[in-house]
Amino acid sequence: MADLRPALFLDRDGVINVDRGYVARLEDWEWIDGAAACVAAFKARGWFVFVVTNQSGIAFDHYTETDMQTVHTHMISGFQEAGTAVDQIYACPFHHEGTNPRYRKDSFDRKPKPGMILQALADFPVKREASFLIGDKQTDIDAAHTAGIGGFLFRGGNLADFAEWALAGFEDGAR
Repeated sequence: MADLRPALFLDRDGVINVDRGYVARLEDWEWIDGAAACVAAFKARGWFVFVVTNQSGIAFDHYTETDMQTVHTHMISGFQEAGTAVDQIYACPFHHEGTNPRYRKDSFDRKPKPGMILQALADFPVKREASFLIGDKQTDIDAAHTAGIGGFLFRGGNLADFAEWALAGFEDGAR
C-alpha cells in the first residue's frame, strides 16, 4: 500500500476564483490572489491537492457540464502555467430543487454532505487526520467536519497566506 499523505481540499468559487455566481464562462473567471502559489506550496510539501465544488448551476440549466469542463480545463492550464497542478477535481452538478430533471436529486456529493471528500479519501492514499479543507461557505466546513477532516473558512485575501495560517493553526490543533 502506498504511503499515506495529507491532503488540502479547496472549494472552487470563492476560494480558487472570484465567486461571481455560476462561473461557467472563461470571461467570468478571475483568479483569487495566491491560488496558484497555495497549490504549489502544498504540492512542494508532498501533499495531495483536491478541488471539491458544488456546481448546481448545471441542475438549474444556467450552464452545461461541458461549460464546467471548459472552465476546469482553463483552471488546470493556469496551474500548469504556474508550474503546479491539482490531483483531482470533484464536482457535484446535482441539486434537489434543480429545474433539469437529469440533475434534480438529493446527492450525497453535494456539500454540506461529505461525498466528494470521502470519494477523494477512497481514490487516493490520504492521511485523513492530517488533512483539511479551505472553503468560503459554512456548507464547505460542515462537509469537511462530517468527512473527519479540518475545515477553515476563507473570507478573501491572499489564498496562499491564508493556507499557511490555516496549516499553522491546524498543526497546533485548531480544526
